[in-house]
Amino acid sequence: MNLKDCNNVEDFRKLAKKKLPAPIFHYIDGGSDDEVTLKRNTDSFNNCDLVPNVLNDVSNIDLSTTVFGQKIDFPLFLSPTAMHRLYHHHGESAAAKAAEKMGTIFSMSTMSTTSIEEISNLTVGPKLFQLYIHKDRGLTDNLIERCQRAGFHGLCLTVDTLVAGNRERDHKTGFSTPPRLTLSSLLSFVLHPRWSLNYLIHEKFKLANIIHMTDKGSKIDKTIMNYINEQFDSSMNWKDAEYCVKKWGGPFALKGVMSIEDAKKAIDIGASAIMISNHGGRQLDGSRAPFDQLAEIVDAVGDKIEIILDGGVRRGTHVLKALALGAKACCFGKAYLYALGAGGQKAVEIVLEKMKSEIERDMILMGCKSVKELNRSKVAFRKNYK
Repeated sequence: MNLKDCNNVEDFRKLAKKKLPAPIFHYIDGGSDDEVTLKRNTDSFNNCDLVPNVLNDVSNIDLSTTVFGQKIDFPLFLSPTAMHRLYHHHGESAAAKAAEKMGTIFSMSTMSTTSIEEISNLTVGPKLFQLYIHKDRGLTDNLIERCQRAGFHGLCLTVDTLVAGNRERDHKTGFSTPPRLTLSSLLSFVLHPRWSLNYLIHEKFKLANIIHMTDKGSKIDKTIMNYINEQFDSSMNWKDAEYCVKKWGGPFALKGVMSIEDAKKAIDIGASAIMISNHGGRQLDGSRAPFDQLAEIVDAVGDKIEIILDGGVRRGTHVLKALALGAKACCFGKAYLYALGAGGQKAVEIVLEKMKSEIERDMILMGCKSVKELNRSKVAFRKNYK
């Protein structure tokens, strides 16, 4: 199996599983506890059916939308995800260049292995930075200020990771950062010599955005979970989020909002967007799927704030369903990380192109010329759905 055999996200997943050592693949693929929420994130779309209209002129389709003040060519962008250097030796640079080429947003994690400044110099495409509040508030301020100087277009604050979720796959596979040879992982690294060689001969693994601020940025001798539990501030509250909104002074989202109450509070503190997300099923297992929460949040606040759906997106039809319920756009993480692991920048471009093509084809089949025409009349929930 190779890239030419990949027709959809699941194919990229299979190829990534083939190419990556088990600890690395399962870090992308896994969720927390029993992974109930992880599975539900995608399955939730199946409770909703599309209702097409026919005999409409759909000879010219406009997929574009505007989010974080940036016009993008189609309503799907890359979620912020950590440590791309683990999945491909070109790291975040590969994903950022792919997003720019495809006319969509690249979102960068605090926990990136490429720096804010490197990405800013590499691409002029729309860029979003994802922030965690650290116990050292000077580090948080430093990250915001660097993004301002680097010309990032938006900021999102992740609010659902005060402690790390219980990701049991990582315990079983021996995942660690940087990768280490252990009894449980040794054979998998040996059986993937190309990945192992690329990891060894290219730039050394580091958390590039924080390496100069804390020794934890260069010396994580256990796992990323230890870093989260040691460095992220579990006392973070709404005043802290409001401080970040004001300090940034531009388009700002809260990532990890799952309730109407929190969506309303996001508006109160001046956020311009919310990302309905459960961290890809990697935090609180048993929590609701973002798609299941979307309609009621849109009904409560959709006319006051941009709403982005993050979680479980695997098909163009998933994007159409989310937009019909009132989301401004969708983003995905696991899907493009599979592609990154399967084949670097080229593969990320391919998965984005395939998703864009699916969205366009599905729009034609729905009888819609523009994403603005997607509304509640275009979807129906199954009668047994609760």
